[in-house]
Amino acid sequence: MKPWRRVGSERLQRTPVFDLHRVRFEPPEGPSPRDFWVVEAPEWINVVPLTDDRRVVLVRQFRYGIEGFTLEIPGGMCDGREPPGEAAARELREETGYEAREIVPLGWVHPNPAIQTNRCHSFLALGARPAGEPKPDPDEAFEVSTVPLEEIPGLVRSGAIRHSLVIAAFHLLELRGI
Repeated sequence: MKPWRRVGSERLQRTPVFDLHRVRFEPPEGPSPRDFWVVEAPEWINVVPLTDDRRVVLVRQFRYGIEGFTLEIPGGMCDGREPPGEAAARELREETGYEAREIVPLGWVHPNPAIQTNRCHSFLALGARPAGEPKPDPDEAFEVSTVPLEEIPGLVRSGAIRHSLVIAAFHLLELRGI
């Protein structure tokens, strides 16, 4: 197979969270160029906070897209050119009030390569411990809880955890043998 060739791009919309582009690609063989819609977003992060007694710090929050609550690990966007590891430590503190002894990269995934340009980086926060009150953004609210690490697969199986990027982070953690 040969890659399609990008022959043009136009930004259609700028938002605080992403930009929407119409991108024109020419197939290597076949019909004339076609338009596709691509979401350009900053790098994202997820962090699996693990306490010294092997409990995972989780957040329950309302998600506007599904108009419902999710059970997740802390996560968010990198601010500007903020390195993903720094964003992981910041989001952990903001969303949970926890800090970690060490932030360890687990890997990254493409959230949706069909229409998005960004990556979601996953981290393990070792030695997570309370360090103060959470400091959520004005449009966020969290309920913070901890569960034993060994209960996570059951929460995924039961559907209590359904966020695909959270499940990907736990899979990357499992691949590390933790």
